[in-house]
Formats: sequence, C-alpha cells, structure tokens
Amino acid sequence: MISNVLIQLGIFCLLVVLLTVPVGRYIKRVFSDEATFLDPVLRPLERFIYRIGGISPATEMGWAEYATAMLMFSMTGMLLLYGLERLQGLLPLNPQALGAVPPALAFNTAASFTTNTNWQAYGGESTMSYLTQMAGLAFHNFVSAASGIAVAIAIIRGFVRKSARTLGNFWSDLTRATLWILLPISLVFALVLVWQGVPDNFAPYVHAKTVEGQTQIIAEGPVASQEAIKELGTNGGGFFNANSAHPYENPTPVTNLLEMLAIVAVAAGLTHTYGLMAGDTRQGWALFGAMALLFLAGAGAAIWAEQRGNPNLARVGVNQHASGLQSGGNMEGKEVRYGIVNSALWATVTTDTSCGAVNSMHDSFTPLGGLVPMVNMQIGEIIFGGVGSGLYGMLVMAVLSVFIAGLMVGRTPEYLGKKIESREMKLAMFYVLIFPAAILLPAAVAVAAKAGLAGISNPGPHGFSQILYAYTQGAANNGSAFGGLNANTDFYNLTIALSMLFGRFMMKIPALALAGSLAGKRAAPPSAGTFPTTGPVFVVLLIGVILIVAALTFFPADALGPIVEHLAMIGGKLY
Repeated sequence: MISNVLIQLGIFCLLVVLLTVPVGRYIKRVFSDEATFLDPVLRPLERFIYRIGGISPATEMGWAEYATAMLMFSMTGMLLLYGLERLQGLLPLNPQALGAVPPALAFNTAASFTTNTNWQAYGGESTMSYLTQMAGLAFHNFVSAASGIAVAIAIIRGFVRKSARTLGNFWSDLTRATLWILLPISLVFALVLVWQGVPDNFAPYVHAKTVEGQTQIIAEGPVASQEAIKELGTNGGGFFNANSAHPYENPTPVTNLLEMLAIVAVAAGLTHTYGLMAGDTRQGWALFGAMALLFLAGAGAAIWAEQRGNPNLARVGVNQHASGLQSGGNMEGKEVRYGIVNSALWATVTTDTSCGAVNSMHDSFTPLGGLVPMVNMQIGEIIFGGVGSGLYGMLVMAVLSVFIAGLMVGRTPEYLGKKIESREMKLAMFYVLIFPAAILLPAAVAVAAKAGLAGISNPGPHGFSQILYAYTQGAANNGSAFGGLNANTDFYNLTIALSMLFGRFMMKIPALALAGSLAGKRAAPPSAGTFPTTGPVFVVLLIGVILIVAALTFFPADALGPIVEHLAMIGGKLY
C-alpha cells in the first residue's frame, strides 16, 4: 500500500518538476518580448487587437494605473456576463430552451467567473445554455486567468526592476497571456481530451432508454473546449454538476493525470519565470521548494487520513483494510475508477491552486482528510496557487519572512537587495489581513443567521465546516465545496459573491502597490550581513511564517469544525 502511494505521488511530482523549467522559460520569453515559434501566427493578430482597441503596448503604467485598468476590465466583463445569463432564454445556442438565470444566482456566477473562482451553486447542464457556457463562462475562464498571469508578471517586474516607476502595460500583458499561453495550450489539450472520449459538440441532449425501460437524459455539448481551460487556467467550473467526477469531463486515468498536471503547470512554471527575470534562478527554486514541501505534507496527510477509514465503522465490524477484493479505507464519495490515492491527490492539487475542480466529494472525506483542502486554501492558496495569484501571494510572504529575519538579527530587512521599510510592510500586512476578514466575517454572519443555518445538511461541527469551507473557497477564489451545503439561496449567493470579489481584487491592489514601491528602489549589492533568500534556511523560515500566520488566523475556527469532528469520531460519536 505504501509503495503504491509513493509510486503515484512520485510520478506526479516528477512530472511537475519536469514541466516547471520549459513552461517557466516559455512564459519568460513571451513577456520579455523574445521570439517564440508562435510569433508568425500571433504577431499579426496581436497588432490587430491593439489597433481596434486603441492600445499602445509600449506605453507602460504605474501600479495605480495598472490596477485601475485591471479593475475596469474585470468589472465590465462581470456586467456583460450577468446580462448574458439573464437574457440566455432569448438568445441562440440554447437547444434545451433553458430560461433566464435568477438574479442572485446570476450575480454570484458573474462574480465567480470574473474572479477566477468558478464556484457553482447550480447544475451546469440544467442551468446554462451552450451560448452562456462558451461566450460567457469559457470566455471568463481565459481572461480571468490571463489577468492573474498579467498581474503576476507586473509584480515580478516591480520586484526585479531598479529605480523604475512603471510595471508594464496591463492590456499588452493580458493579450499576450491569452494569445501565447492559454489559447494554444488549451487548443492542444482540448484535442487530447476529445481523443480520450470527452465530447465537444452542439447536439441536443440524448434521450436514451434504460434496461428497465425508463427514459434517461444524457447531457452533452461543448465540453472538451471548456474542460481544457478550466484546468489550465485554474478555474475549476465544470460543464456538468458532477464536475471532474463525470465521465464526460474526466473519462480515463490518462485524463485524470493530465488534468492534474494542467492545474499546476502554469503556477509552477511561474516560479521559474520569476527566477529568470530576477537574474538568479535559485530565487525561483527557493519559492518552488517551499511550495513543494507544503504540497507533499498536505497530500500525504490527506491520503493517510482517507486510507485509515472511519473508526466508527471498524467498531461495528466493517473491514476497511485493502485487499484483492476491496480498496479499503474511506471510499464514501470517492471516484471508484481512480481510488483513494488519486482522489486525495486531486483534492490536494485543486485546493493548493485556485482551481476547485473535484473528482470526489470533499464533504465525504474524513474530518482530517477534509481539513487538508480547507487549510490549503486558508494558507492563501500559495502552494503553487492560482495562475499568477499563487506566485505574488508567495512573494508577499517572502517579504514578510525577510522582515522577520531582519528583526531577529537586528538589520534592515532586504529582498533582492532592496530594503523592506515601513510602507512595504504596511502593504504586506494589509494583504495578509484582508484574506481572513473576507472569510471569517461572513462565516460568522452565516452561523448567526437563520438563512445561513438553513443551508447546512449536517448539525454540529460538520455543518460549521460546510459554512467555513464555503467562504474559504470564495475568498481563496477556489470554487470547490463541501457539497452538503445548499448554497443556491439569495443569502449565500450574495454573501459568497462579495467574499469572492474581496478575495480577488482587494488582495491584488496591495500586491501591485507593494511591487510599485519596490520598483522605485535601488538594489544594494549583497554583503556579509545579507540574509540569503535562496537556501534551505530561507525556505524553512518561509514555510514557518506561512504556517504561523495561517494558524494564528484560522486555527480557532478550524478547531470548531473539522478538529472537533475528528475528536468526536475517534470517541465514537457521529455528526
């Protein structure tokens, strides 16, 4: 059993490492305006987009102008998606004659896909028309991911530039992220998915007769094209309500592995991009190392918790040990085609990033197994994280770490040779504090309100976990869920939407401001007293700071949910 875990986990980790360097180099070439093999096709298209958009790509922006452009673009796209949802009953490509999406749900969905969260309080195949899926949701899958990559590149420029006032051009960065990175990879990946059995068509739903003589409606549609960017852009919103547990979204072990790799590929690659742009790849590998160690800890804990099974079942004589006749462990809510290891590994991957796609039901995990995805998000989804957001979140934590190191040795803290002073620390702390506020405040309101309590399916600590998880995934722009919560109500649609918007934009702004502040500073050459940020000591310090910050803010809430539930379970009680 242990060898099986090590083989599967080892293969996945090796493939991630092998992808990191080429992906990172390619992204660096794209944003450094170096030649790529796609230039003959994409350069004319890029110039055409600039011409019709009135964009001057050579005109760079300060951090405030960059943030303003990003906010205006995002809010405009959100309003257009809301309108498309409300009018879909009157528009074409709607063979199922689906009506308008209700106002609160439409607002929640528009906020969700604009923020790269892709939280779905609805069944995709029974709520959204083909046009809404493609022109609305899939469009935002691309541009919300591209916006995250653009902001990450702008923040890298701020960290590595010296005595500069600008961070790049948002419109140019957005265009290049879409054309050179997300579109071509998604096109190839979609074709691979079609080859593996994922449908991509405009056919109406199939009405089939079962063996018992009943009629079964089998949904299909443009699935592969949305599935590819769903994973690559760490979006996570599924065409089907069952998400990546549905055989049309994830039909084979090959697609299961490839989709997990797609989820983490760009986020991991950006760490190498950062090292290349900083002129020292060790800087990028230090961040990658911290991410990888935290990832392994979470994956190992989740797999262990699920393979142990439920002690309450063992007490009544149920055999939960693996054998030739059964998989063993806690198989409730798992994907039987892939087993516990790949279900727990997927849960870790999808919550270490901002993806949120699921191939098993997190609500059915053991208390400690379900705690791992929750903690992955509460850390700030910086264990690789979302495309772009994971890297700049980790850079903020790196600034906080060198500040603490400076206090311990009595020196002015520096990062990449730049002094970290009062302004930078205020911005970093605002970034750190806004995240728990976007989770804990609405969760407290939900626990105290009748409308909030009405949505839980389990009393006691598990019901609290369902509420806490919902707002955690919202602020972390993840989109996964403890599926037992009935969140398709006006209360949850509105409050989770606000949590998603705060978690996305109120954290991007201080990160850009921090980069803008650092861009204007000179870099001092390293000296004997410089704290190195490329070695194992820095990696350990960075991990320690991340865990301490997360524990100080979220441990009391987690103790009321999954931790209490685990103690009750080993004590023989059920919730």
